[in-house]
Amino acid sequence: MKEECIICKAPLEYLEQDVLMECAVCHKKEYSKTRCINGHYVCNECHTKGIDSIIGTCLEETGTDPILIMEKLMDMEFCHMHGPEHHIMVGSALLTAYKNAGGDLDLEAALLEMQSRGRSVPGGTCGFWGACGAGISSGMFVSIATKSTPLSEEEWGLSNQMTSCALQKIGEVGGPRCCKRDSYLSILAAIEFAEKNLGIKMEKHEITCHRSSQNNQCIGKKCPFSKAYSGQEKQ
Repeated sequence: MKEECIICKAPLEYLEQDVLMECAVCHKKEYSKTRCINGHYVCNECHTKGIDSIIGTCLEETGTDPILIMEKLMDMEFCHMHGPEHHIMVGSALLTAYKNAGGDLDLEAALLEMQSRGRSVPGGTCGFWGACGAGISSGMFVSIATKSTPLSEEEWGLSNQMTSCALQKIGEVGGPRCCKRDSYLSILAAIEFAEKNLGIKMEKHEITCHRSSQNNQCIGKKCPFSKAYSGQEKQ
């Protein structure tokens, strides 16, 4: 159907165990469970090439709706339908909207930190770790915003609660994965969480997905952002 492997567009396959693979772009060798059916493997670094452009885009933003900011990032050339770039984008959009809505934050420093942390979350964590990277990214947002460390008290708790809230929403919808859907769910959970726990009200607007034709595993009317959503309410 549409894009899967960024080299040959063939479908991806997920192996039961890590296998030593060579990146088809930079030729770095590392262990992974993911490749396309033609054998191509692309490392996280190459898959997210150009993602540092997020920082400049976010620093120019003045809006307080992280969904609108996320949409802009999703439309950028570096962003694929699925991939670990979303693990950075979710937190970046939230940090930007949070700052613009009155949050006490050095945005440039926060975005740089978000890049560093988000890059460490590899693709496929949703299925292999049981924790979607988009949801983890929302927890990173709260951690960075509150300056949490492993020795913090309230901030430590809030960061973990945020990740939990996002993963709960993601898990309720079920699989297979969709990086766009999971990003939306994480951001919506974070908007509500930030207002309740951090005292910062960010804007949000109704979301209707227009990328379903690019997703080979789209769940259609089961998705809360589908035009044909069969649930009781639309987000």
